[in-house]
Amino acid sequence: MPTHALPATQLDVAADLLALLRDTTTEPRPDPQLEALTLAVAADLPVLLWGEPGIGKTASLTQLAAALDLPLTTVIASVHEPSDFSGLPVVGDDPAEQGVPMAPPDWAVRLVKAGRGLLFLDELSTAPPAVQAALLRVVLERRIGALRLPAGVRIVAAANPRSSAADGWELSAPLANRFVHLQWAHDHEVVVRGLAGTWPRATLPRLDPEQLPQAVEFARRAVGGLLSGRPGLVHRLPSGEARRGGPWPSPRSWEMTQCLVAFATAAGASRDVLSLLVRGTVGDGPGLELLACVDRMELPDPEVLLADPAGAELPERGDLRQAALDGVVEAVRARPDKERWDAAWALLVRALETGAPDLVVVPASTLASLRAADWDVPASIERLAGVVSLSRRADRAAATVKAGVGGR
Repeated sequence: MPTHALPATQLDVAADLLALLRDTTTEPRPDPQLEALTLAVAADLPVLLWGEPGIGKTASLTQLAAALDLPLTTVIASVHEPSDFSGLPVVGDDPAEQGVPMAPPDWAVRLVKAGRGLLFLDELSTAPPAVQAALLRVVLERRIGALRLPAGVRIVAAANPRSSAADGWELSAPLANRFVHLQWAHDHEVVVRGLAGTWPRATLPRLDPEQLPQAVEFARRAVGGLLSGRPGLVHRLPSGEARRGGPWPSPRSWEMTQCLVAFATAAGASRDVLSLLVRGTVGDGPGLELLACVDRMELPDPEVLLADPAGAELPERGDLRQAALDGVVEAVRARPDKERWDAAWALLVRALETGAPDLVVVPASTLASLRAADWDVPASIERLAGVVSLSRRADRAAATVKAGVGGR
């Protein structure tokens, strides 16, 4: 008998409209917080996204799982019992001989069978203390009952600040210290473009295979160098309960930080991304100290710069370039001779040609004061004299204006 197509109902038409609304695309777009998330996921470290309700944390995780081709398993921590994470006791045939095994929940079994996936622990800040305690082993050891999650499973959690969480709790210090904490905020342009149908694309970082040994050595020197000079930063448990629920320094979190520095170095990540990661692991204060230590390590050797001023590669960032030029002047001061003094002037000319002119004012003035009486003035000084003179006139004008305002 011939079959006739049934007429579309209004619900069918509504489903078609919903499908069109969900039909979106992605595009490569610089997004430091998304890049930090993917770097931490690549490093196989648990990540905790903090943000106000409706900010897009869940949507970002869904898009990340799809982009990485990982099956997403969402577990709402606040609606589970502690036994859902530690395992339910199941009495076997001979408990006296075999013991009582702890049976894992179905979602854990599915993850183990798949061998890979993204475990999303949502609403973590609404989980009561007993559930948070049960999650400790899940997050750190990847164990749920008698099962161990395979290496292909990554863990990401999300939480709202206690002030905006439904019946929220502060995160316990032991659980908080197991996460990389990322503050999730919306970008106006990203939201507008996403609502128009195009969202940023999440991709795993491209690690340079040739840079892996150097990245590990760099990370170890950075973290080890900081902690050897600042032993008080090795373990510092915050005094307030609220601050204990965020990132703070411990041997565990420093090990995570070292891993993230290595991954960021091998991936060529920006300073903004590295800042999000290290401050989200050991806290703002220790994280900023580590970033300063990294900056000092990345400064070029003054002797290398003096050896070849014409081919010298100076840092792009203004503060690092200023520090590099100051280091060159101090190297000349420590071992002054005519050849090194001339090389320093040639380097300042190169800095003038490739960067902001005001950065050479102080080093040029200091270098001029190091001249010995029998040293001829190099021709390159003429190219710098105008910059120094202009800077001094600007300083005098600013001082005059300030004095005039103050005298009124």
